Amino acid sequence: MATQLDALLAQAEAAEEEAKRSVTVEKPLELHFDSGNLLAIDPNPLNETEFRLDREGYLKNVTRDNAQLLINHIWSLPTENVDGVVIAKLPEGKTPIPREKPVPKAKPLTRWEQFAKLKRIKNRKKSKKVWDEQLKEWRPRWGYKRANDKGRDWLIEVPNNADPYEDQFAKLKAAKKERIARNEFKRLCNIARSRKLKVPGVGLPTKDDPSKQELGTAMSLAKRATASVGKFQESLPKEKPRSTRKKRKFEPLIGDFLHEKEWQLGILSKMSNKVPKLDVTKAVNKHVLEEEQEAATEKEKRGGKRKNGSKSERRSKAGVKPDARHGHRNQGKGKGKSKGRGKDRVKGKVGKGRAAGPRRVASARGKAGKGRRGKK
Repeated sequence: MATQLDALLAQAEAAEEEAKRSVTVEKPLELHFDSGNLLAIDPNPLNETEFRLDREGYLKNVTRDNAQLLINHIWSLPTENVDGVVIAKLPEGKTPIPREKPVPKAKPLTRWEQFAKLKRIKNRKKSKKVWDEQLKEWRPRWGYKRANDKGRDWLIEVPNNADPYEDQFAKLKAAKKERIARNEFKRLCNIARSRKLKVPGVGLPTKDDPSKQELGTAMSLAKRATASVGKFQESLPKEKPRSTRKKRKFEPLIGDFLHEKEWQLGILSKMSNKVPKLDVTKAVNKHVLEEEQEAATEKEKRGGKRKNGSKSERRSKAGVKPDARHGHRNQGKGKGKSKGRGKDRVKGKVGKGRAAGPRRVASARGKAGKGRRGKK
């Protein structure tokens, strides 16, 4: 019986020592603590014999003891009770610890935030719920199933100054789409401005602080952007006419001598080169142009000959009559139609011993349409 009691007492003492050991850790050298960073530095050397026998187990025991010492040191700091929870007050850190990433920069203010800061406008928080008079219940202020939503009305009154045949429901949808697009455009502009990118604008110029010349160019372009290309746009007093053409830029008289030397040597090499460079496209275009000009001149010559023939025809109509005694005949079939060589006779190129005279001019008239056959 006594032996059993001694065994129980020995077990209780061992458990008590084990509990004390789990909280109380003794080391030859004290650890250096940085409570602000929750850091504990152990200056004690490792036991090489135990480390070689069981590396993982030895490192776990050392880590557990150091963590216990750090927790004991934290609870030795002043504490306070917040909502039934005991919290230790940590001091500022002493050891500079490097960051993985750089410190994030402050988010730049939007244009509205800058204006509100300048005018000292403070944002007032609004309640998320609003009382709906029609449904007699609390509804969200924005978003789905919001209160006082005009889009759910099945009947819309047409204003007095509006077109009676205009679709008011389509007008509300178009206005909503326009608001959404405008808000999205402003959001993208704020992002571009925060990243120091070029903000797209409506028209010219797109800068926040445009110069006088840029404003003048924008004004002239706006005036010309009409159906009459600015013909009937009134000009401002003392406004000078502005040309949108770019001015020619000339190189300075005294400048980069090396560049000028290379430019002059290039001209000299082109002049001294005996074998000229052949531009195939230019040569083909020149040849085609010459052929077109030759064809045009030939066409003009043919047209002049026809005009001369018409004059002789008018002479024949004026009073020259054909004479049947000299053998004038209409070779064509039908009344007054001749298919002979009247054209050559007009020019005086009649062959086979026949002389071209005023009596032969009538053949041209017969070819023209209404020729007469001589009476025998």
